Amino acid sequence: MSLTVEATYENGVLKPTRLLPLKEHAKVQITILSEAGWAEETTGVVDCTDPQLIEWAARDPELDFPPPPERP
Repeated sequence: MSLTVEATYENGVLKPTRLLPLKEHAKVQITILSEAGWAEETTGVVDCTDPQLIEWAARDPELDFPPPPERP
């Protein structure tokens, strides 16, 4: 059987958001697909190890995404 459900991780335990059609003490395999944030999704996109260039790119407002609204 294959089943996909959302769950929350609390105090070391995965808690499904709904009841599961499983017998008590059933052994299962779990594949974790966590919701990655923007930083995790974009890590490694640019192959750069120069800390000054990385700092410049992170702080330059012209490189903001989405770009800031245009001023009239």
